Formats: sequence, C-alpha cells, structure tokens
Amino acid sequence: MKFISTKMFKRSCLYRATVLIAFSGTLTTYAQDRKIDRRVDSLMKLMTLEEKVGQLNQYSGREVTGPVSEKKTDVLQDIRTGRVGSMLNVRGVKDTREIQKVALESRLKIPLLFSLDVIHGYKTVFPIPLGEAASWDLNAMRLSAQIAAKEAAAAGIHWTFAPMVDVARDPRWGRVMEGAGEDAYLGSLIAEARVKGFQGEQLGSVESIMACAKHFAGYGASIAGRDYNAVDMSRQQLWETYLPPFKASVDAGVATFMNAFNTLNGVPATGNAYLQRDILKSKWNFKGFMVSDWGSIGEMIPWGYAANEADAAVKAITAGSDMDMESRAYIDNLAQLVKEGKVSLKWVDDAVRRILYKKFELGLFEDPYRFSNFKREKKVFSDPAHRVAARELAKKSIVLLKNDQNILPIKNDVRNIALIGPLVQAKRDLEGSWIVESDSVNVVSLIEGVRNQISGKTNLIYAKGAGVLSSSEDSFAAAVEAARKADVVIMALGETWDMSGEAKSRADIRIPGKQEALFEAVKATGKPVIVVLMAGRPLIFDKIAAEASAILYAWWPGTEGGNAIADVLFGAYNPSAKLPVTFPRSVGQIPLSYDVYNTGRPVKDPANTRYKSMYIDSPNTPMYAFGYGLSYTSFGYSDLKLDSTSINQNGEAVLSFRLTNTGKVTGEEVVQLYIHDEVASVARPLKQLKGFQKLALKPGESRELKFTIKSELLSFYDNDLNWIAEPGRFKLMVGSASDDIRLQTNLTLR
Repeated sequence: MKFISTKMFKRSCLYRATVLIAFSGTLTTYAQDRKIDRRVDSLMKLMTLEEKVGQLNQYSGREVTGPVSEKKTDVLQDIRTGRVGSMLNVRGVKDTREIQKVALESRLKIPLLFSLDVIHGYKTVFPIPLGEAASWDLNAMRLSAQIAAKEAAAAGIHWTFAPMVDVARDPRWGRVMEGAGEDAYLGSLIAEARVKGFQGEQLGSVESIMACAKHFAGYGASIAGRDYNAVDMSRQQLWETYLPPFKASVDAGVATFMNAFNTLNGVPATGNAYLQRDILKSKWNFKGFMVSDWGSIGEMIPWGYAANEADAAVKAITAGSDMDMESRAYIDNLAQLVKEGKVSLKWVDDAVRRILYKKFELGLFEDPYRFSNFKREKKVFSDPAHRVAARELAKKSIVLLKNDQNILPIKNDVRNIALIGPLVQAKRDLEGSWIVESDSVNVVSLIEGVRNQISGKTNLIYAKGAGVLSSSEDSFAAAVEAARKADVVIMALGETWDMSGEAKSRADIRIPGKQEALFEAVKATGKPVIVVLMAGRPLIFDKIAAEASAILYAWWPGTEGGNAIADVLFGAYNPSAKLPVTFPRSVGQIPLSYDVYNTGRPVKDPANTRYKSMYIDSPNTPMYAFGYGLSYTSFGYSDLKLDSTSINQNGEAVLSFRLTNTGKVTGEEVVQLYIHDEVASVARPLKQLKGFQKLALKPGESRELKFTIKSELLSFYDNDLNWIAEPGRFKLMVGSASDDIRLQTNLTLR
C-alpha cells in the first residue's frame, strides 16, 4: 500500500471571463460546543492510557518534509492498534480512504486527521505568501486560501500547516517567502484573512480545512537569518512585534498552532511553557491544539535542553505541546512517564481532549470518509475559476520598482522584442517552494504569457544567456545579438524555486550567478532593458537597480505567472502592489525594517555624518522601502484635516484627506497611515503602520478618505508588558510608502 498518490487528474486550461474575488460573510472565534465536550468526555472514559498517547502521535507518509527518523516502525500496525492520531503527507482520495480504513480497524475506531503543508495552493498554485502580501488585498488573499482549502479538502486533507505568520526582517532567512513580511500590523490582518479563507464560516464544511498558525514564536528573528537557529529578544519586543499576528489568528478562530524550531531566550519553543501555557492557552484562552514542528521535541536534546528522549517528552507535554510530529518521543515514553508519576495525567488528558474535539468538530466520527470523495475531487480539480483567481492575485502581487521614461507598459507598435535570461522559459521555478500536487506542465511560462499578449506583427527573439547559477559567460554573445535585433528587451532573472524556503538560508542574497553580468552585457547594446525578477525573498541587485529601464518584482507568481507578468508588461493590468518587506542595499544592513529608531545621534544632514549613527560606506536607507511600489498613473494627496487636535483616552479623532488620480489611466493606490509617538517611557520607532486603504480611481477622479484615530491605535507595550497609551504628542503621517509621506499633522493625547 502506498501512502502518496501520483498525479491523478490533468487540469483543463479553460478560462472564465469573470474573476472570483468577491465573497461575503464573517467569521467569529469558534465557541466550544457543549455537546462535543460531552462526546469527548464519554470517549475518553473508554480510552486506555496507551490509546490516549496514541492520539498525540503524528507520523508522516512516504513523502519527507524533514529529517527521517532512524527508528523502524510498522506504521500501519501502529494505526491499527490505536497508536497514531494523525498522518501528514498522505494525500488524495485513494490513499486517505485506504489509510483511514486501517484506523477504523482499531479498538475504538477513532479516525485519523490527515494534514499537509498547503502553503500557497494545492492543485492550483498561487503566488508565494510573501508575494500575495505585496497585493495588500485582504479579500484576494482570503480567496487564495479558500481555493487552496477547497482543493485540499477534496483530496481528503483535513488540516493545513498554514498560515505562517512569523514577522520576518532578515531576507537571508529562506522561510521569509512563507510569511507576510516585516510588519506586525499588516501581518496580523493577513493572518486573519488567511485563517478565515482556510477554515470558512465554520469547521466541518467539506470545502474547508483546519488552519495552523506557525511558528510559535519568534522564528522569523532567527540569529543571522539561519534556519533552526536561536532567537534572543526582549519580551517587550516579542509582544509588540512578533506576537500580534498570532493573537490575530486566535481571534479569527484558528484551529491549531505549531511551535517553532528556535529557542526563545534560551528555552526551545517546543518546551516553552511561557509561550504555550501562559500566553496561548491561559492569557489568550486558545481552545485548539498545539502540534510540534517536524521532530522538534527530539531536537531539544541537541539543543542541550533535554537529557534524552524521555526528558524531552516530559518538558514538551508539560509546556503545552499537544501533538508530537515525527519525534516519536510521546509514543515511546509518555505512558510510562505517567505511570512513574513524572508526567501528570491532566496534561495528557488536556492534549487528547483538544485533539478529539477537532475530530468531532470536523464530523469525522459521523463519517470518517466525508472529505475523501472521488467525484468531488475530480470536479474541484477541474474548476477553471481557480486559475482565473490565481492569475488575478498574481497580477496584484507584482511590484513595479522602476519605470524610467514610462517605458512600461510596452507600446503596441513595438515590432521586435528580445526575451533573455534563465527564467524566460521556466515553469517549475514560477511555482516556488512548498508545492503539493501541481503539474508544472500546466504552468504558464513568461514566454508563453508574452505570446498570449502580442499580435502576429510582433517578433519574439529568445536567448537564454546564462543559467541562474551559471559561472560561464559563453552564451552571452547570443544574448547580446538578440538584444541588438530588438526594439526592447525583457530579461527574466532571479532565483530557482529551491533557493528560498525551509533550510534555504543564504549568507549572500545578491542576485546569483552571472545574471547581473549578463544584464550589463545586454544593457551595453543601448537598447531599453526591462527586468523581471522572480524570487522567494528580497534580493540585492545594485547594478540592475541603477541601470535597468524598468523593473518588475514578480516573486514566484504561481500557475498563471507568465500570463500575469505579461498582463502588467503590456498594460492589460496597471500594477498596484506595494512591498511588504524592506529591500536592503547590502547584506551588512540586515536586519533592516522601516520602523527604525531615531537613536541619540540621528543623521539629519547626509553631508554631515561624523559621529552619527551611520555606516561609513553606505547610506542607512534601503534600496526599496516598505510600502513602496509604482503605478502606471500618479496620485495626488491633499486637503488634510483633523477634526480634533486633542483627544482623551476614550475619545477619537477623524483624519481626512483627498486622494486624486492625477494620471491618464485608471489605477489603484494603497494609502498608508503611519504614527509616531514623539516622547514615551519606551523609545518608539519613527514610523509604525497603523492603517491602510486600497482603492481604484479613474483618471481625474478624486475621493475623500478617512482614518479614525483612537487611543488603542496609539498604544504600545511598556517594559512591564502593560498595553498603554501614554499622554503626549503624536505625529500622524499619510503617504504612498514608508519613505514617501505626503501629508502629516500632530495629535495630542490627554
């Protein structure tokens, strides 16, 4: 019996004329159902200690997404004897039905939970989450998760290990591609949207799956951007920057959490009672369950925090880790530890109760096969609306970084276009890391997308020029010759799909290989060069930034990537994306984020940097700032008004202004509100995002926008972790990016 299905169905390439973006309804935090509680209690009375421990044990199928355990286990026999509560990496109706059937041969016939890393799509691949975040479109991101859940659920999956809500400010860390970027406020809203997308209105629908907020907590701050590394930070920084997206996930009703591989101030997250017991399950009253990351319970041993596997099991269950993913520490040790009095039975019972509750909530006891339906699987996988939505979100995710002399969009009268670079014909690379069931044959490459846009009168000239990691310049001559024959050049450069993601930390995040040298050779022809960069993280590309005629940052855009990029290149879509993460000038600036502190010696005059907080070989400023992104039109900000210049702790003020499309085409602008607390008991960042609105305006159209300012928006965590708003003066700033403030005023809190 195999655990992992091969690809079962070919997808249709039909397209629908409408875009599936709008949907209605809200989701509130799930309340515990007393009927389910009683059913859980009744079942637990029938369970042996060994069967309870079995519910806390998760095994993987044949697909490996972590280090393989050296222990030899008859997985099917363990399932049959009630020693397994969940399986990951088993997917597809055929396999999930077969494995579930084995679970129903156990004494109490408790069904399994099937889980999988559905990170940015199942059959239909959407842009990587960091790319989606660049859209600043919460409804679109919710829809992306909703479609991923629908496809996964149709394949028998109950539970995804997403969203990753780690705030990440170090692009050397490969897993930056899985999250929403560097900002706690934006990240919190995106976390909420994705949780609601995955889980729908209520758990139990066969078109939704359980979400999992990960990695709890602080993983995005791993020292030196190195995966699985330590994290060291103040609790004030933890609460203010890294915990808010997790709290937003709880408020959105997320079903599960996953702990992190890192230590937090010396204590592994997997064994960290402060995180799991004190914050999550007590202060936040989280009723779902916590799963370890792959093998992280056992990894407390090499950390030097646990003496052996049994000691690791004691520390993990006591700290609040409910389910053991692939460490096999619980299944081999926990029952005996309880019998010896080294682990309280109450912690085992609490964990089992949380897991069984979710199985009842999903309806698995009524019908263990309700998610595994061949007819539904085939129908859902062939829905052309999913590709329409993927193309729409890919367009919304592409950031226009540069557009000298308005070379973009490419004019209709261009007759010869050269397509040059290692990613022009790429398909698998457009999908990025963490792909589940996609067939790369169905991915639209850039060259295919361009062909779909141009008329028969336009001639395409292709030359690869170099590989992504190539050290050779042997093919440069052909690329230069292609450029000389063209009116305009499009270069597709960046990373391969496996250069960002888990275990893909990079010490040097400059654009790899000889690609920048290839660009210089092509640019030397004098032809205008448009660069399309595809990557899973911010890259450093100084020469391209300085010399390219135009730059599009496409991330890894997914199944419909080629069509989406071409839509932007040729003006079928006006780019509206904004960066959710800062792009540094050099590795030496990292970690770098927009919400910097002024320091005691700020640089006020770039010409006078002596004895100032300054590099001697670089500006402090980034290459591209958080919130930055251009459009094919322009926007004017005017008529700033504040209806009250002073409010008390219970009051509010309304900030209003006028936004006008001052260009010649319809476009969308992401208006951003930043706040600065000028004097406080804890030094405050110069800017913090506290609101945004995204709206479309026709040429010449103008609209009044408003932000309501309350004391909650002005609050922060002090050194004693009190959430407070201190009286004083606050600067209110409205702009198009964190470094492009157009309007500002002051507000006093009494």
